[in-house]
Amino acid sequence: MKLAKSDTWVLIGDSITDCGRKHPQGEGLFDGIGKGYAALAEGLIHSFYPELGIRMINMGSSGHTIKDLKGRWETDVIQLKPDWVSILIGINDVWRQFDQPLIKESHVYIDEYESTLRSLVGRTSSQVKGIVLMAPFYLEPNKEDAMRAMMDRYGKAVKNIAEEYGALYVDTQAYMDRLMEHIYPATLAWDRVHPNFTGHMTIARALLDVLDFDWALRKANV
Repeated sequence: MKLAKSDTWVLIGDSITDCGRKHPQGEGLFDGIGKGYAALAEGLIHSFYPELGIRMINMGSSGHTIKDLKGRWETDVIQLKPDWVSILIGINDVWRQFDQPLIKESHVYIDEYESTLRSLVGRTSSQVKGIVLMAPFYLEPNKEDAMRAMMDRYGKAVKNIAEEYGALYVDTQAYMDRLMEHIYPATLAWDRVHPNFTGHMTIARALLDVLDFDWALRKANV
């Protein structure tokens, strides 16, 4: 397990991360961390590794793009002084180009997406123990579909930045592709973007896999 005792982990992104978390800071009682993959990851870590006392803070915000993350990076990441940061962003950057094609000011094209993400990672990498970059995904198995093809290009940009900075990379789309071999996309998400519980569990599993989470950890002595 890459996380160490008493580490603080900030998870930041859009609605996929947000999932009803408490604002301004997503942690604490009454589903403060939300009800999505962040909550599932927290539950699994505390169940498997209770001795570590990992603090997890959900800073996802619905509807956000990489430009929005840039605007709140100082308050929502740097000032929280995390040991680890995970970033899942890009879905809205792509989606707005398809569901709002004429509102071009809402679009974030790949050059700006890549340069902004690179800037945020570069600014932060020396201040934390580790950064996890998660590829955005679209629940469409046809890789020739226009939105799926664009999402894959944004995911490749994320992978390139992870390699540049030695960050951990989560191929979220690959995990979703495996699901779609057996489950119809609209069953996982009516809009092919906001996943159901199975989808969120898959994201949590993908995220924990790159952190060397031990799924075969010692059984409780009972």
